[in-house]
Parts: sequence; C-alpha cells; structure tokens
Amino acid sequence: MLRRVANVPQVRQLVELVAASGVPHILRVVVKILVAITGASGSLYAQRLLDNLDPRAHEIHVVLSNYANQVIREEMPDGLRLPDGVQSHSLKSMNAPFASGSNPPDVMVVIPCSMGTLGRIAHGLSEDVLLRAADVVLKEKRKLILVPRETPLSLVHVRNFELLLLAGATLLPANPSYYTRPATVEQVVDTVVARVLDHMGLPHKLVARWSEEKD
Repeated sequence: MLRRVANVPQVRQLVELVAASGVPHILRVVVKILVAITGASGSLYAQRLLDNLDPRAHEIHVVLSNYANQVIREEMPDGLRLPDGVQSHSLKSMNAPFASGSNPPDVMVVIPCSMGTLGRIAHGLSEDVLLRAADVVLKEKRKLILVPRETPLSLVHVRNFELLLLAGATLLPANPSYYTRPATVEQVVDTVVARVLDHMGLPHKLVARWSEEKD
C-alpha cells in the first residue's frame, strides 16, 4: 500500500519506525520531490543530492533554469547525471505535475539557488515552471528549501531572505562544515547535502553526526 505524505518533517522517523516494525511492506512512504537547479555556481551540490535520492522509493522531478546548463558545462564537463526513474521537465512547460496547487510536490529544493531566482521567488514572480512551483509550494504550505551560494550579501539579499523566511521557506546556505575532516571536494559538498536531506526528512549516512560530549 502506498501513502503520500503531505508534510515531511517526520518522514525520517516514520521510515525508521516502519523498518523497525519488521513489516516494511505494510506501509511505504512516498514523497514527491522536486529538485530545481539554477545558474549559481555549485552544480555539484545538485548532483550529490540527486545521487542520494532513490527514485525507487520516491517520486523525483528535476527542472533546470535557463542558465543552469551553461554553468553545469563549465563545472561538470561530463554533464549532470540523472538516476534512472528521475523525471526531467522543460522550464516552459506549465503542464508539469507540480505547477498547480492541486498537485504540489511534498518538498522542493532549489540547489544551488541563484540570488536572481531567490529574489523572484521572494516577490512571487512565476514566469516559468520553476518559479511557479516554488510559489505553489509556499502557498500550499509544503516544504521549500533554498540553498543559496553567494558572498558577500547585500541588503537586497538579506531583505529577500527575510521575506522568504516569513513566507515559510527554509534557507540553507551552501556553507560546508569541516569537523568531519572531509578529504575530497565531494566530501565537502556532502556536508551541505546531508543537511538538505535532514530538512527533507530523509535518512542518510553521508556524514558522521556530531557526537555527544563525553564525560
């Protein structure tokens, strides 16, 4: 039996509970996920997120902004790898199954998120399906996670951050951590992707968690 979960903060706990029950086939939690990729630097963040999402367990959609493809070509010469089962959509297709409040995604992640896209979302512009989907997610009170990668920040950026936080979005800047002593670029990226997965409510084993202080 499949059951769609409208809100996902407790998805990870529910998955673990079902697995621990010894009857994992009685209930499968299916999350509808939209991964949006913009022209901000940091395409590897999107790739590593896609590498750690399972299309066999969840319904996964991908949409790219106009400039995303050019940045991907510069940063990842072999291109973006979409796992089998992931559905990609044209930026101009308003027929995508997440462009309406009657069929919103459970969670949308914009990774990496350019300041242009962030500002358009903050001000409710919806001239393409990526922006429309973000608008839908906010108005339907689903989970919107934005992963901006920009420095330094201007007051315009900060004000847009404020608008989005007030609207219910989660801002998760691409600020890697180093206490796990990452040794490769991918491991550095994974410290951010792990936090994204945490906020999506999905389990992972990408990085070790901070240990409790020992006596």
